[in-house]
Order: sequence, then C-alpha cells, then structure tokens
Amino acid sequence: MSITAERRTALIGEYANAPADTGSPEVQVALLSERISNLTEHLKTHAKDFHSRRGLLMLVGRRRRLLDYLKAKDQRRYEGLIGRLNLRR
Repeated sequence: MSITAERRTALIGEYANAPADTGSPEVQVALLSERISNLTEHLKTHAKDFHSRRGLLMLVGRRRRLLDYLKAKDQRRYEGLIGRLNLRR
C-alpha cells in the first residue's frame, strides 16, 4: 500500500525542478497522487476499511491545498502539472 523507495525516487526525479529538489509543490503533489491511487485500489477490494478511507480523504485534501497554492503562485506550472498527472482540474 505504501510507495516503494525506487518508485519514490523515480517520481522525485521525474517531477523535480532541480537535481536536489524534493520539496517543491510538484514533487509533493506527484507523491500524494501516487499514494491516493494506491489507496483507491486498496479500497476497491476492502470497501469497509473506513480508517483507510479517512486517510484517503485527508490526502486528497492535502493535494487540493497544494494545487491551490501552486495555482495562486504560478498558473503555468499548475497547468503543466495537472496535464502531466492527468488530473481533472
């Protein structure tokens, strides 16, 4: 259910703005999106796992706040990230 170290490193490398960048909004949103997709798959088979469902809703809210921040800060970076992650907004 969690992200493997290799997958995490690959996501950071793909979405980083600089070689040592691990905390930019793009990287954080990409990592959250990966965790959200993993939890979504888990909840498809374990529909009554309400603790994980609450965790999923918290992750979605955190990702939404980061995306709102990025949209207010730099519209171009926001639109590029949304396109790369295939998110609705």
